Amino acid sequence: MSPAGYQQLADVLRAAILRGELAAGATLPRLTDLAAQHGVAVLTARRAVAVLESEGLVEAVRRRGTVVRSQPPRRRIRRDRSVHRDERGYYFDAAAQPWMAVETPTVSWNSAPADIAALLDIEPGAEVLVRDRVMGATTDNPLQLATSYLPADVARGTVLEHPDTGPGGIYDRLEEMGHQPLRWSETLGARMPLHHEARALHLPPGVPLLRILRTTTNPAGRVLEINDTRVSAALFEISYPLQRHRTAQHPHDG
Repeated sequence: MSPAGYQQLADVLRAAILRGELAAGATLPRLTDLAAQHGVAVLTARRAVAVLESEGLVEAVRRRGTVVRSQPPRRRIRRDRSVHRDERGYYFDAAAQPWMAVETPTVSWNSAPADIAALLDIEPGAEVLVRDRVMGATTDNPLQLATSYLPADVARGTVLEHPDTGPGGIYDRLEEMGHQPLRWSETLGARMPLHHEARALHLPPGVPLLRILRTTTNPAGRVLEINDTRVSAALFEISYPLQRHRTAQHPHDG
């Protein structure tokens, strides 16, 4: 193979995995055997397998070797561009509505990440209230990380600093503080997880996060909170309905 032969070998192995020839749970040949089969150096075989690990297609399993990862069917988070409410307060998608905190929420004062500071319209490095939650259907199955960032002049010295803010959570408290009616907007994105995020969600290497950034404002447009929600892209996909704009009428429609 060429100097970039590890990429070619990765292409061959990837294609075999995607075609099902190497099924989920199958163990790849040992590096020495893989190198011999394809006429490459052991280092080339190792680099090819590393590419597949970084793509989330295979993983190292103790006492077994390198195993093809199973790809579970994704659950759909349906975003219908509506805000709902139940007895616990506001929520934003039906899939996650039954989920509860699977660990005790943590609350701290810290510097906001640069992208969050920009959304809050505060100076980089300014102190904000950070509320972290790990959510899931059961305590042994964490599915979502949710972090709220609130400006100091909104949150300091208020119930928002308490781990338990009471019925309705922080949104009810913000409205009771005179910011009603709250308004929200969302941005969808993706990124690779940080080490602590991968550990919290039990993510294998190569699996990105789906990221929903929700901005909470008051009627005057003041940003009161940025909520950063992250879920595994291997487990979830996001859908939403499309509606016809008034310009999207078929020419033959009456």
